Amino acid sequence: MNGLYKRPNSEKIMAAPAQTTGGLKGIIAGGITGGIEIMITYPTEFVKTQLQLDESSSKGGQTRKYAGPVDCVKKTINNRGFLGLYRGLSVLLYGSIPKSAVRFGAFEECKRFLVNDKGQLTPGTRLLAGLGAGVSEAIFAVTPMETVKVKFIHDQNSANPKYRGFFHGVREIVKQYGIGGVYKGVTATIIKQGSNQAIRFFVMESLKAEYRKLKNLDHNAPVPVLLTGVFGLIAGAASVFGNTPVDVVKTRMQGLEANKYKNTFDCAVQIMKNEGPKAFYKGTVPRLSRVCLDVAITFMIYDKFIEVFNKVWK
Repeated sequence: MNGLYKRPNSEKIMAAPAQTTGGLKGIIAGGITGGIEIMITYPTEFVKTQLQLDESSSKGGQTRKYAGPVDCVKKTINNRGFLGLYRGLSVLLYGSIPKSAVRFGAFEECKRFLVNDKGQLTPGTRLLAGLGAGVSEAIFAVTPMETVKVKFIHDQNSANPKYRGFFHGVREIVKQYGIGGVYKGVTATIIKQGSNQAIRFFVMESLKAEYRKLKNLDHNAPVPVLLTGVFGLIAGAASVFGNTPVDVVKTRMQGLEANKYKNTFDCAVQIMKNEGPKAFYKGTVPRLSRVCLDVAITFMIYDKFIEVFNKVWK
């Protein structure tokens, strides 16, 4: 069996084995993955944020600048060139690298402690390891970076930006809003990211396990990279449908009208009372396409880096 994995043609199409690699490898591979992934997908994030800010301005009586996503791309390139689509990249780059590093590092470390005597995760421990990864990234990366990201991009979109750069922006935002302001909505974010990663890692690990079982392979056998991407699409879709309600609550808690809610639970209660259950699934379709692509790309890149690390880093 081991000889099968040493064939050169197999190495070219296979992703990393599902083995316990330890937290440090996960942190490094995850950080690199986060940087590459955001470089690929940032233009879509930029356009989404611009359209959201444009809609907010129009509600205040100002004329909308963009007719839609395509118009936003055209006007941005005409006014600032192609690199204009990467304005504010540093904010997400500085956020995506530690977020992905914490997520995968925490997952690998949880996995190392939770595997059974056969080196495998059970369905329950898959969920638990994913939950640990999500809670860790929510506390150490996602909550502060999401708040900084929105404020920074909004500032850069103004006529006279007051933030001279990322670190200056962070310093000024903390000075103005305090640590508590940066961690607004942390409870909802922990619930969101915890459920997010619990679902994603559970689906990914389960699909890989079923594939190996179907092919009668060892539990550490590699999975084809393209199939990993397909599994990532499925995992991303599952997480969207599974926790969009939490994402809606989190967004409300980090919005401009967050003060009208006593806490996260009160926010959820008011949404249900005033807007009904359908309100918890607003924005599902646009989020679905973006998240599925992100998750697929992330797992494909991460698995390849882990594969390389396991060869050169014993």
